[in-house]
Order: sequence, then C-alpha cells, then structure tokens
Amino acid sequence: MSMLKIFVGTMYGGALDVAEQVKPLFEEAGYQVAIFEDPSLEDLTAPDTDLALFCVSTTGSGDYPGTFANFARSIAERSPGLASLRYGLIALGDSSYGETFCGAGRQLDELLQDQGASRLGERLEVDAMETFMADDAALPWVEEWIESQSLKVA
Repeated sequence: MSMLKIFVGTMYGGALDVAEQVKPLFEEAGYQVAIFEDPSLEDLTAPDTDLALFCVSTTGSGDYPGTFANFARSIAERSPGLASLRYGLIALGDSSYGETFCGAGRQLDELLQDQGASRLGERLEVDAMETFMADDAALPWVEEWIESQSLKVA
C-alpha cells in the first residue's frame, strides 16, 4: 500500500486539525497515512515515503512553529537531496501580518524545491482573516489535489 506522510508544524493545533481532517480523503484514495507532529529528517527521507503533505502554520514574524523549526533546519543543514520526493503544501497564516503571511509555508516550499523535491500542483494558503476553520479550505483543496494530480492508488 502506498504511504502518504503528513508533516505538521503547528502552534495552536490548527495545522494538526487540518491533517486529521484530510487524512480520511487520502485513505479513501488508497493510501496508508501517517501524521508526524514532531517530524524528523529520517521520517521524511525513509524509503516508504511515496507522497508527502505538509500542513504548516506560521508564527507572527513569519517563522516556523515550535519544533518544526528544528525539522526545517535539519533539511537545510544536512542537505539530504529530495529528488524523489513528491509533495503538497498547505500553509496557514494571517494576512494581517502583511509580508510574513504564510511565511513558514513559503520558506518550506522554497527549501524543499532547493533540495530537488517536486511540488504537485499549487500551494494552498489559508488566511485566518477569511477562513475561520482552516479545514473548510483544506478539504476541498485536497479533494481537487488528489483528482487533478491523479493521486488515487485504490
């Protein structure tokens, strides 16, 4: 069975909620799904990673939340080369913070692409000023992402 790994960077639980809400959509599409709240580089680079989804919120100054900063730093410092990684990205932010809106998601996207990873489709940016519950935006996006990228394996 194909493995989808969801890597979560969250401060107050919003990104984890999104991960838990979209998990059944991937299971219906034929994936075994694992959610990583405190991910390591080894979780990402393990050979069983068929597809990755990153659900990342942004702190006020555009930074990665909590322990996710260590995960991103290890990717940058250890430069693992991620040419075989296919991924999607859901970035959560608040546009009232201006230029740092979804900063963590944007930084992560650039970091992954610098390592050779391939983003499938467009990044979803969820604005807390417009969408109270992030999963209201994430669920239809994931449904469309699975369909448009032909990700069904079942």
